[in-house]
Amino acid sequence: MPTENSSPFAAIPSIDRIMRRDDAAELVSAHGRGLVTESLREATATLRDVIATHGAGAMPHDPEAHLLARARRRIARLLDDTLKPVLNLTGTVLHTNLGRAPLPGEAIDAMVRAAGASNVEFDLEAGRRGERDDHVEGWLCRLTGAESATVVNNNAAAVLLLLNSLARGMQVPVSRGELIEIGGAFRMPDIMARAGCRLVEVGTTNRTHLKDFRHAINARTALLMKVHTSNYAVTGFTAAVPEADLAGLAHEHGLPMVDDLGSGTLVDMSRYGLPRERTPRESLEQGSDLVSFSGDKLLGGPQCGIIVGRADLVGRLRANPMKRAMRVDKVTLAALGAVLRLYSDPDRLPERLPALRLLLRDRDAIAAVARALAQVLAPRLDGVATVQVVDCASQIGSGALPVESLPSAALSIAPVDGSGRTLERLAGAFRALPVPVIGRVADGALLFDLRCLEEPAQFTEQIDALRVSLKG
Repeated sequence: MPTENSSPFAAIPSIDRIMRRDDAAELVSAHGRGLVTESLREATATLRDVIATHGAGAMPHDPEAHLLARARRRIARLLDDTLKPVLNLTGTVLHTNLGRAPLPGEAIDAMVRAAGASNVEFDLEAGRRGERDDHVEGWLCRLTGAESATVVNNNAAAVLLLLNSLARGMQVPVSRGELIEIGGAFRMPDIMARAGCRLVEVGTTNRTHLKDFRHAINARTALLMKVHTSNYAVTGFTAAVPEADLAGLAHEHGLPMVDDLGSGTLVDMSRYGLPRERTPRESLEQGSDLVSFSGDKLLGGPQCGIIVGRADLVGRLRANPMKRAMRVDKVTLAALGAVLRLYSDPDRLPERLPALRLLLRDRDAIAAVARALAQVLAPRLDGVATVQVVDCASQIGSGALPVESLPSAALSIAPVDGSGRTLERLAGAFRALPVPVIGRVADGALLFDLRCLEEPAQFTEQIDALRVSLKG
């Protein structure tokens, strides 16, 4: 023990001394000497800071055990997965921050099978180098009617690639009403600038006519482009140029017509009772030469950007060096291929494609789940918060059908004391569960829209852990 006049830090054990303990040896055996030593040094530095602030009285009764415990907790935090599954109860089905479309089992199985060595760029029949697009191009052409198709890592990359390949150093007229900003503050004008082409704004925000495009065409025009108005809708006194008319004008001047569909869907959603969205096949039939869209939104697959259309134009995209920088990996191709094959049977698609199944869930069935969960959750939160079942509206999300909503039901969890601090503590406690539960805050309550909760046990089995974290 230190004497009365000795340094208050004298009782802090050395790293070497701690490392000679049996429990430290077990930790080293499990995680390696380097990580354990690093964690003990950090724990020691923290303890020194505490003692410097609060004096020798802050020294733990058993400093060796204290430092080893802190090191053990640090190692656990470092080795814990930062990317983990969550329960998306926000009410936004295709939530950009929560991974967008949940993948079907067929896609997950395909990803696992492809995770090792695979023929991602090898032609098994010819015995030589192959093209990775071959694994999905056939199905994309079958489902869209395109001559050719290619895949990159997301739809923003798809737009960047096609503009850089076809319009670098040239001009591209776009309606002012379609100069969108997509997630993460990426704006169409910025993407066009990075692609090396010059944006020419035509028409007005609410009304653009064919003559506006006609007047904008000159010798420097590379192509005509239509952009889906993701995340918003222009209503009222409006006018937009039909795709067929714009394509006709482009072809009249020997220009390609490009259609960025944004979210994109491969089937007419109205057959399932959802609002209608234009499909890539329809866009190509109306004269578009290239169509770009996402794979992880309404399509229900992995994150990627898909471009379908004329074979000669797709060939120019593949020849661009940027294509290699934007290509998708083998597991993404495996997942996309598995999802595309599900579209061979559109009648069974709602039961096999999770994203579509969640969009089609019946409000009354969701409300029944909410009532059952409320009975389980309310006693656990007694004295902390009230739990009620309320009506709410889900949204599709990720720029798909931005003004449409889906009737749903939610748990409304309101702090008894009405304080925002307690509300934050509740939300944080749910996020701290083994499978974090993510909701949204509205009108002084934490709302859990249950549209995306298909297995209520995933929620109820964590209730005891929630009670502990709230008390802590």
